[in-house]
Amino acid sequence: MITDNGTPQTTALAARQLLRTHRYGALGTLSKKFDGHPFGSITPYLVDHDGSLLILISALAEHTKNIMHDPRVSLITHNQEDPHIQTQGRLTVIGTAARVAERKLAGKRYLRYFPEAQTYYDMPDFQFYRIVPLALRYIGGFGDIHWVKADRYQVPANTLAAEEDALLDKTNARRTPGQGTLIGIDCDGYDLRLNERTVRHDFPAPVQDGAQALSLLES
Repeated sequence: MITDNGTPQTTALAARQLLRTHRYGALGTLSKKFDGHPFGSITPYLVDHDGSLLILISALAEHTKNIMHDPRVSLITHNQEDPHIQTQGRLTVIGTAARVAERKLAGKRYLRYFPEAQTYYDMPDFQFYRIVPLALRYIGGFGDIHWVKADRYQVPANTLAAEEDALLDKTNARRTPGQGTLIGIDCDGYDLRLNERTVRHDFPAPVQDGAQALSLLES
């Protein structure tokens, strides 16, 4: 993760990088059954190219019923390798959740990150929901605490969403099994599957297209 110097731009980038680095969080919804009382649950998530969060959830789950009743949600994730709870990096996303219409398109990318979710994906009651951030509470460490507005968090214009599949095919064709497999490339960095672990690598600065991404991958 970059070192934040306190400016809105670098804080927003640090927030995106922290969120992209991790794979699950505590989802907060407003309980339908208990008249809006906060309800927490653990769920995997994937940060999509535009910075929104994709979650795959069952219609039978309590949090899904809550979202259908009231789409306001939050999700908190944290540095899951840091044993120092109070000083570790963490981030809370405040947003709204809505069901994704293009299930196959969302599933193609999601299942690269969570292949173990294939069984759930095959069940008709599991659907994708997209959480669109309204604001984020970023804590980079002791004293490094900021609110990040949605317009600052928004990713810069780029073409990686359209180019990702071709980039993955091209890059993975050149790699040996011992080097791992690229599973995702976005404007902020890339994700590598190695020994059943997903490892995040950040670019030094956001990229605009596949050519820039490839130059960094090959350097």
